[in-house]
Amino acid sequence: MITKRKTKRRRKFLGSGSYGKGNAKNNRGKGNKGGWGRAGMGKHRMTYITSKEPEFLTRGGFHMPRATTLKCINVFEIEQKACAGKLQSKDGKLFFEFPGKVLGSGKISASVHVRAITFAAGAKAKIEKAGGKAESIVRTQEKKAEGKKE
Repeated sequence: MITKRKTKRRRKFLGSGSYGKGNAKNNRGKGNKGGWGRAGMGKHRMTYITSKEPEFLTRGGFHMPRATTLKCINVFEIEQKACAGKLQSKDGKLFFEFPGKVLGSGKISASVHVRAITFAAGAKAKIEKAGGKAESIVRTQEKKAEGKKE
């Protein structure tokens, strides 16, 4: 008995339109991979991004130009500095200047003249109750803005 020779797969699919790839819409390059171009880079093509273009994830965003964070100090820390003798003394009074916000946590018994950008309401009350003074200083950015207005 003579065995039939196996025909090439190509002969079978010639003229079929889909060439054995299912629907005629399938197997059209990028179109079969979930969108055109860079579609899905943050979703179904994430593995490509993480391996080949990791900087893609760090691009963009919005930065507020005036958003600033202030350093903070509590009233009890000023008290500790006063007890340790780390504050400046002028005419028998203690002075402390801080470029940030003074918060009202803790107690203060020393009479300290405190200069800071801003004060919490409780901090201001505690400093003044102890016989000190709470004075606000103007930020350098605000000074520049005032200079431009005049």
